Amino acid sequence: MTEKVELETIQVRKGEELDRLVLREFLDKNIDDLPDGELTIRQFSAGHSNLTYLLKIGEWEVVLRRPPLGPVAPKAHDMKREFRILSEIHPHFSATPKPILYSENESIIGSPFFIMERKNGQVFDSSFPPHLNVTIEDRKTISKVMVNKLVELHSIDYTKTKLLEISKPEDFMERQVNGWIGRYNRAKTSEIAEVDLLMSWLINHVPKKHESTIIHYDFKLNNSMFSQDLKEMIGLFDWEMTTIGDPLADLGVALCYWIQNDDPDLLKYGLGKPPVTIQEGFISRNQFIEEYAKKSGRDLSNINYYLAFAYFKLAVIVQQIYYRFKAGQTNDQRFGKFNQFAENLIRIGNDLAVK
Repeated sequence: MTEKVELETIQVRKGEELDRLVLREFLDKNIDDLPDGELTIRQFSAGHSNLTYLLKIGEWEVVLRRPPLGPVAPKAHDMKREFRILSEIHPHFSATPKPILYSENESIIGSPFFIMERKNGQVFDSSFPPHLNVTIEDRKTISKVMVNKLVELHSIDYTKTKLLEISKPEDFMERQVNGWIGRYNRAKTSEIAEVDLLMSWLINHVPKKHESTIIHYDFKLNNSMFSQDLKEMIGLFDWEMTTIGDPLADLGVALCYWIQNDDPDLLKYGLGKPPVTIQEGFISRNQFIEEYAKKSGRDLSNINYYLAFAYFKLAVIVQQIYYRFKAGQTNDQRFGKFNQFAENLIRIGNDLAVK
């Protein structure tokens, strides 16, 4: 178990430390039957937004999630909302981590946070662990599972949850387009020629009617955890953007992260090393679209709109992170070239808009 923890986590990054003694006292007061022993804290290195930590006492393990350091965009990184989302969806979707507790007491770690179940499985980003010996057939299976789980999530009857209390499905896409344009303008650090064209096109072509389902809105491979035989998704993480909205917007987000081998290097390397989806055996974006259409029965004739919007939305997220980096609110050097990646995403979205 120790070796597995070492592979999945890193020592806590400088400036992102938690006070171990204060946190241990909080856990003792709020969680029953904690084992004796020292609390150890390590950090999950993946992700570019919220900070996620592994808390461990002996064999007992949980995951703590908190917002990034420094000022954050309005309504972003809402720990209370994400905890509530997990609470509502966990009974209906087994890959959702079980929420354990939420605290808005900022004296504990300096911000609101929540603690959730620690799931154990395989998470893939830019490479596969050599010991797994992942085959072409395994990659086809992983692709199929990703499509199936997205369809499954979109098939949940949201009226059996209380998510309508924190969601507004009416005019979802219109509000999304205008909202993300506003976020971009607030985080802008330079002028990009193509962005005005893309924003105008998104406004003028927004779908007026759409279906409403539960959407994850950050559905991607490295937010997913697989069983040892790679045949089942046992974990899906990063639910902070989840709402009730247009399922095709969710599909668009999934597609923009589903990098394939013939994509331009500007897209493949934007977040660092390319994801494993460039390897032989993974389905293409077009095949993902075809599989989703077949399994969901939805009309995807307008999918280019949703994909263009997804690239713009990702560009805004990247730009917001770069804005915090440029302002000195984070020292994580991974973010130093995110302005260039944001520009590339806007160009890709604009290319889809003019097709």
